[in-house]
Amino acid sequence: MNDIQTINVLKGLVIDGVSKANSGHPGGAMSSMDFAYLLFSEYLKFDPDNPGWLGRDRFILSAGHESMLIYSLLQHVGWLEMDDLKKFRQLHSRTPGHPENYMTPGVECTTGPLGQGAAMSVGFAIAARHLGAKFGTEVFKQKTWVLMGDGCMQEGVTLGAASLAGHLKLDNLVWFYDRNKIQISGQIDRSVSDDYQKIFEGFGWDVLEVDGHDHSKLREAMDHAQSTGRTQPLLIIGDTTMAKGAFSMEGSHKTHGAPLPPEEKAKTKEKMGLKDEEFYAPEDSINHFRRNFDKLRSEVKQWHAMLDEKMKDEGFSELYRQCFESDFSHLKDIAWDRSKPVATRNAFGDVLESWADQLPNLMGGSADLEPSNMTGAFAKKVGDFDRDHHGNRNLAFGVREFPMSAICNGMALHGGVIPFDATFLSFADYSRPALRLGAIQKVRVIHEFTHDSFYLGEDGPTHQPVEHVMSLRLIPDFLVMRPADAFETQVLMKTALVEKRPSAICLSRQKLPILDIDLDTVQNAGRGAYVVQDTEAEPNVILIATGAEVALARATAAELTDLNVRVVSMPCWKIFDEQPQEYRDEVLPPRMVKRVSIEAGVTLGWQKYTGSMGLNIGFDQYGHSAPAGDLEKLYGFTPDQTAKKVRDWLAQI
Repeated sequence: MNDIQTINVLKGLVIDGVSKANSGHPGGAMSSMDFAYLLFSEYLKFDPDNPGWLGRDRFILSAGHESMLIYSLLQHVGWLEMDDLKKFRQLHSRTPGHPENYMTPGVECTTGPLGQGAAMSVGFAIAARHLGAKFGTEVFKQKTWVLMGDGCMQEGVTLGAASLAGHLKLDNLVWFYDRNKIQISGQIDRSVSDDYQKIFEGFGWDVLEVDGHDHSKLREAMDHAQSTGRTQPLLIIGDTTMAKGAFSMEGSHKTHGAPLPPEEKAKTKEKMGLKDEEFYAPEDSINHFRRNFDKLRSEVKQWHAMLDEKMKDEGFSELYRQCFESDFSHLKDIAWDRSKPVATRNAFGDVLESWADQLPNLMGGSADLEPSNMTGAFAKKVGDFDRDHHGNRNLAFGVREFPMSAICNGMALHGGVIPFDATFLSFADYSRPALRLGAIQKVRVIHEFTHDSFYLGEDGPTHQPVEHVMSLRLIPDFLVMRPADAFETQVLMKTALVEKRPSAICLSRQKLPILDIDLDTVQNAGRGAYVVQDTEAEPNVILIATGAEVALARATAAELTDLNVRVVSMPCWKIFDEQPQEYRDEVLPPRMVKRVSIEAGVTLGWQKYTGSMGLNIGFDQYGHSAPAGDLEKLYGFTPDQTAKKVRDWLAQI
């Protein structure tokens, strides 16, 4: 068995998997297979016996629609069974339509939305470089290899991430661009004529163009990727033919997203010298694929011996523990002066600065908004991660919100660091695809979104978020937190740290009063909702608020002295919904149906808690450019105005 024969066996598995599922993308997988086969069989560093080995190279299939490519490779590695390939795209199989990091051993991240895999790979490379500076490059010397297609190159997130990678000189990052010039609708020249060599050289990348089917040229390119002395990320542009090896459909866009027709499939297998049987994978093909496994196992053994020796150093082992074990019991709380109002964005900055020393793996930054997001003190303390200082922990992302959040997803998936990013809440829409993909992957990323309502004032409707908090709440497994004061901010930051999913912490620009409640009670903010003000008699009205509007709710309650008013702070819907029913009923007793929500955003959705007869005070329009105090009065967010709304509502029910 030789390379070509083994590649043909792998292509046969791709063809059969897509055919049996009657769904999938065979053409791109066939065009990419020469590179992918050589990478996995000769260049990629991994432990054949442990997909999660920390010292491994990372392989990211950014062109996630080519999923049968990686599944066929993983079957030859031994991490998937042939039955897994036969269940491609079927319910509860380990071979879903697009690679999922939580389903399949050997899959580093969920891909499919084109470009995000490439962007996440920059996060992988950053994390590896940073950990290498911390623990030694002999411990973290791995590379991140990426396979991408024409569609990935056309997504702006790819170019934004590539720009930053070139600026940072991430020489441990290698992208292979499978340029087969085909996509679903036909030839790419219908919409693209970019010169990617010039573009990426302008970004500061090293660029090679090769025949993507010429093994000697591919090996030369990958040898170059492995060479010492390189100081730039590397883009290998491989010119390939769509559905390479097909009998009559080479180069056809019809192979992009559909199985080969039965006759084409049979003649293609015959052309490739494959047996006329489904899922044909002879032992000699697998053995040839695994010819370097003994060498890989030896390298893994040496790596573990080296790490064991380093762990004998107490300082090294303690730092290693801090980075790779989740223990936050040592974090020290900040005690703000209760007499002084604090904007929650400032409280976040205070916590970030304080925890910078206590969490040596806390790493992230802002989208060119350090003075506004209050990440500047953290940046000053830990220094910028740049091409010369990989041990520093602040990332100057620039105005790149979508790449920023995707990069943070990659950092979290790599492990060893706790990433955060920051921008204005109104720009969460720029990051949203990465927020969603982070939730699907269940990654711990903390997203700080400041300027969380119309109270930012003069910047006007483009910068005043109205629907953003509610729209973010729609994302499954994504925690949306809106703290009412500095202490709630601190509690929710701790909550975000221990969660195994992403969080958005939405923070005020304006100063907010500290709630006059004891700190033990404030800890209940971590349960999603809790009572912050109550009456001795059974309440007959419940005011439910978030963020800045909790103080407004309390002031409104003071206007309703003839009523028994309970005020509930509900900083996180999702966490509250996950509490035991007993606790939820304690905070919002079912018998108490007169409920009012108060939030400076759209009201659609609050009916979940206020019910059919409830009152929802919010903001269902775009804003204006004016001082916050003027807008507050205009929109009816003063205590007397909200109290009047409550009284008018009670008079009608």
